[in-house]
Amino acid sequence: MLTFTGQPHTFCDGIPRREFLRAGTLGLGGLTLADLLRTESRGESTGRPKSVIYVVLDGGPSHIDMWDLKPQAPLEYRGPFQPIATSLPNVQICEHMPLQAKIMDQLALLRGIRSVENDHFLSEVYTGLPRTAGPRPAFGSIISRMIGGVAAMPSYVSLNELSTDRFEFEKPYYMGASHAPFRPFGDCLEDMVPVKSLERLQNRKQLLSAFDGLRRNLDHSGFQSQLDPFQAQALEIITSSKVRDAFDLSKESPETIARYGKGKFTHQTYKTIIYDWDAKAFVRARRLVEAGVRVVTLRAAAWDHHSGAMSDIFLSLRHMLPALDQSLFGLISDLKERGLDQDVLVVVLGEFGRTPKISPLGPGREHWADAGCAILYGGGLKMGQVIGETDPHAERSSNGKISFQNVVATIYRVLGINMDLKLPDFNGRPQYMLEDREPIRELLA
Repeated sequence: MLTFTGQPHTFCDGIPRREFLRAGTLGLGGLTLADLLRTESRGESTGRPKSVIYVVLDGGPSHIDMWDLKPQAPLEYRGPFQPIATSLPNVQICEHMPLQAKIMDQLALLRGIRSVENDHFLSEVYTGLPRTAGPRPAFGSIISRMIGGVAAMPSYVSLNELSTDRFEFEKPYYMGASHAPFRPFGDCLEDMVPVKSLERLQNRKQLLSAFDGLRRNLDHSGFQSQLDPFQAQALEIITSSKVRDAFDLSKESPETIARYGKGKFTHQTYKTIIYDWDAKAFVRARRLVEAGVRVVTLRAAAWDHHSGAMSDIFLSLRHMLPALDQSLFGLISDLKERGLDQDVLVVVLGEFGRTPKISPLGPGREHWADAGCAILYGGGLKMGQVIGETDPHAERSSNGKISFQNVVATIYRVLGINMDLKLPDFNGRPQYMLEDREPIRELLA
C-alpha cells in the first residue's frame, strides 16, 4: 500500500485527503482505481471511449405538452400549446421547442415510457429499478466500477449537489465509495475557481506547492517509475490540473457559452417568481465528456407542476421550454461540430409524465407514471425515429412497452457493459445490474 503522510484535509464528500491518498492508491472500497484502469486495459478499445450526458428534468416533465401532443383530443386534455412540424416526417412537437424540431431527424424520441413509482423517488431514473428492488447502485457507479475512466479524470461526475433526503439516489452502495460521483461543490468547486482574496490565494498556493513538491519528490526519487502503469495513472489524477481545467468555463469563448442560452423558469409553488436557467451546466457537461469523463449527470430546473392557486403549469412551461430547447440545441450542435456525436450519448428524461387530463385548479397536471417521454442523441445509436406510441389521450402506451430498465440497459450497451455479469451486494449475493436487461432494439444500429 502506498502511503503519504501529512495533515488530513477533508474533501467535499467528507473523505479526508490523507486517507484518499493512503487507500491502496485511491481504492475506497471495491476495486482500487489502479485495478480499474488495469481491467479496462484488457478490453478491446478502438478509438475514443464512449460517454453519456444524462439530463434529468426533475419533477416530471409534461409529456403531452412537450413531445407527445394530442391536438385532436378534447380541450381538457390537449392544453393551449400548438404542435409544429419537425425535420422528421409526420412527427410534431410543441411550438415552444422549435430548435429541437429543426434537428428532430438527428434525435430519437421515446414515447410511452412507463415508470413503476408515481412519486419523486428517482431510483428508476438513476438505477433503472424501483426502490422495492432494494438498495441498488446508480448506473454511473456501475460504469465507474466496470470500465472506469481515462487518466487524470474521474469516471463519474454529478453536477447535482448532494442531498441527504429521500430523493438522493446517486449512490454507489456495494460498488464501493470510490465509485460515488464526484461533485464539484463546496470546497471542491472553490478550489477550481479564481480566488478573490490574498488569504485564499495563499492557501491555494500552499496546496498547489504541496502537490508540486510531491511530483518533484517522486520524479527525483524515481519512485513513480517503479509503480506499475495503472498505479502511476491513478496517481496522475490527484496531481494533474486536468480535472480543474475541465470545470473551468473561462476557457470557453463567450460565443460558445452564449449559444447554450440563458433563459428563465418558474417553480410550481412560486408562480410569480422567475429563476435563472443554468445553461452553463450543459457547457460544463460537454467539457467533462470531452476530457474523458464517462458519465455526467445533471438536473435541469424544476418540473413539478401541480394544481393550485399558486401553480400554472402552462405559465411555467412557456418560460422553461424555450430555455431547455436552446440548451439542448447548443449541446447537440457543439458535440456534432467537435466530432463527438458518435462517442457521446445524450439522454434527456424525467421520472414520469403528467396527467393528460388538466386539473381545473391552477391549472395544472399531476403525477402520471403510465406514460412519459425521453430524447436521445448520438452514442452511435440509430437516430431519426420515434419509438413507442400512446393512445389518443396520451394516457398509456398503445404500441409495446418501454421501461427505465430498457433505457439504462441501452446506456450500458453503448458503453460496453456486459449485463450478464453479476455483482456481489452487501451480503455477498450476486445481483444482476438490471432485472430486464433488454436494450431498446430499435436504437441499435
